[in-house]
Amino acid sequence: MRPKVTLGVCVKNSEATIRKAMESIIDQDFPHELMELIVVDGNSKDKTLSIVQEVLSKLNIQSKILHENRGLGQARQIVVENARGDYILWVDADLTLPKNYVRRQVEFMDLNNAVGIAGGRYGMLPEANLIATLENILYVVNISEHVEKANTKLPGTEGSIFRLKALKQVGGFDENIIGAGEDIDVARRVRAAGWLTFITQNVFYESCRDTWASHWYQYIWWGYGAYYVHHKHGGLFPLWQITPPVAFLTTLLRSPRAFRLTHRKAVLLWPFQCFFKMTAYCLGFIKAHLDDYGHV
Repeated sequence: MRPKVTLGVCVKNSEATIRKAMESIIDQDFPHELMELIVVDGNSKDKTLSIVQEVLSKLNIQSKILHENRGLGQARQIVVENARGDYILWVDADLTLPKNYVRRQVEFMDLNNAVGIAGGRYGMLPEANLIATLENILYVVNISEHVEKANTKLPGTEGSIFRLKALKQVGGFDENIIGAGEDIDVARRVRAAGWLTFITQNVFYESCRDTWASHWYQYIWWGYGAYYVHHKHGGLFPLWQITPPVAFLTTLLRSPRAFRLTHRKAVLLWPFQCFFKMTAYCLGFIKAHLDDYGHV
């Protein structure tokens, strides 16, 4: 039977979270015979692949494991090239989906033929430590202003459902992106092709990184990828917006709203965390610029 939706899971060294993500897929109330699962592994060095294989052995969902060696852009494009569903719903290795998540996202797309991408809404994980909670607050606040609105925030891939027709119309993901940013790049091209993007009310949960070191390296990586996407599209944002002092001031002004949404006293530390992270982001952006300059 041809699947209705393809679940794309791109993983690399994710042994700490991948089991929970996979089990949340198993628990979906959407008909399993209408789902397929494509896992793309980025040459993991830990137990990620063995955990995936163990879980897949118990599944009654059509599934396959594929491999990449060039990064997320290539990994996601491999899913696009192999998907048989009308939609691709992206389940990152650190996500947990409520039982009805896939069904509700598919139903939304079926009812809204003009929408090319529908993101979900971040929820707060109560068991997270302080560092992870601060990051979780950022996600919750950033997405809250765009829920139930079309063509405002560009959805990332995590928890988002993409119409396969829209992806193929724009040529899929850019495999040349080093670092992150492949999701924003493709979302901009999907919107430019005339499709709507949307943020639904459907909530998913992300297990955010819980050490300062992991945040530091993640944001360097994100900044590195953002450089490529920024210049590919003729400027995604004014560069002053990503400077640490601006990040501190912006989050300070948004802290009252963050507290109203999350009821977490940790918002008092939120501006300092954003200053820290955007310092790493800027360093990644600058490093990509220097690498590009040296290459030219």
